[in-house]
Amino acid sequence: MLVRLLYVSQSVGPITTTVTTSILEKSSANNKKLDITGVLCQGSGLWMQVLEGERTRVNTLYSQIMADRHHQNVQLLSIEEIESRRFGQWSMALVYLSKDDPMVQMAHPEFDPYSATAKDAMSLLEELIQTSTPIVTMVSI
Repeated sequence: MLVRLLYVSQSVGPITTTVTTSILEKSSANNKKLDITGVLCQGSGLWMQVLEGERTRVNTLYSQIMADRHHQNVQLLSIEEIESRRFGQWSMALVYLSKDDPMVQMAHPEFDPYSATAKDAMSLLEELIQTSTPIVTMVSI
């Protein structure tokens, strides 16, 4: 059974290029082995991530994320059974969610993933991808 999980967390310490690169490299390699796909949004000290895959594997990975020293205030926004993957082309992709991004400023200046509905958070993520916000894929499936 496939599921899609969406969560948000705050970064512990600054989000540097080194931290982000390390997370992407590890996530890409591990997710490919586990047949998990998804997208990670990073910006303004926040992480927002979608994970898709077999339910047990996604739940195990989410448990590891909750225990990860890079995350605090981890909150599950949604988990749902799915028939097909929305982000199946990436073992992990990164969307930079910059507060300086004109799309974020104009369309979503008030966006707070901790108070947003899961539907609104997913809509923003999809909009960022569709409006050509920079996406870095480390390993494609």
